[in-house]
This record gives sequence, C-alpha cells and structure tokens, in this order.
Amino acid sequence: MSDPQNVNNYDGPVFNAAVSGAQFAWNNGTVTQNQQNNSAVAPGFEALAELVGALLRQLPQAGLADHDREDAAAAAEEVLATITQPGQPEQGRLRRALAMLKGALAPVATGVVTGTAVGAQEWARTAIEGLTALV
Repeated sequence: MSDPQNVNNYDGPVFNAAVSGAQFAWNNGTVTQNQQNNSAVAPGFEALAELVGALLRQLPQAGLADHDREDAAAAAEEVLATITQPGQPEQGRLRRALAMLKGALAPVATGVVTGTAVGAQEWARTAIEGLTALV
C-alpha cells in the first residue's frame, strides 16, 4: 500500500519567497491598478532617467520578440534602479546595465532582427546613440 500524497488546494496566489512592490488581482472581470515609485534620480542622471523611461514606454511598439523585449525591459529597469539608489550610482553596475540595454537593442538597430515594427531600426539606433551620449 502506498502512502497518501498531500494535496494542497489554494484559492489565490501562493508566494514561496519574499515579494516586494507587487500588485495582484485575481478573480476579477476588470481591474485598474496604479502604482507610483517616486524614487529620486541621482543628480546629473536626470536626462538618462528620462531617456530610459521613454524607451520603456516605446518598447512594446518596437515589434521585438517577447524574449528580446523582456531582456531590454529588464536592462532598462536595472539602469533606473541604479540611478535611483541612495547616494551616487555604482558606476560598474550602471555600465553593465547600459551595456545590456544597448546589447538588447543592437540587433534591431543593425537590422539583424527581422519582423520588427516599421521604424524600429531607426528608433533603436537613436536610443543607443542617446544612451552612449549621456554616459
């Protein structure tokens, strides 16, 4: 005779690790949620924060494959996290995040990625040039 298995049925999300700054809704027909993160940008990095914020807003329309868009968004979020941390941004961390962001956009800028939206190549090229000029 085998041992009975424990079966847990949960009526909602279950978190097995720390969760911070997240918003969840379930079992709803429609949901509207808003969240503001009003972290101060380190002095001298305001233009970079503005450029990266604009890039994040435009990213869904660039026509990138899901994994490429996710990589670019994660790198952009890392840039923002670095320049909004208390004190001066950690330069090595910022350089790495910017390199990842430029690397995620490079295949679009060079035309290697096909199937992207019209104008995405020029948009990505302009974004990379802007990121390079600001740092």
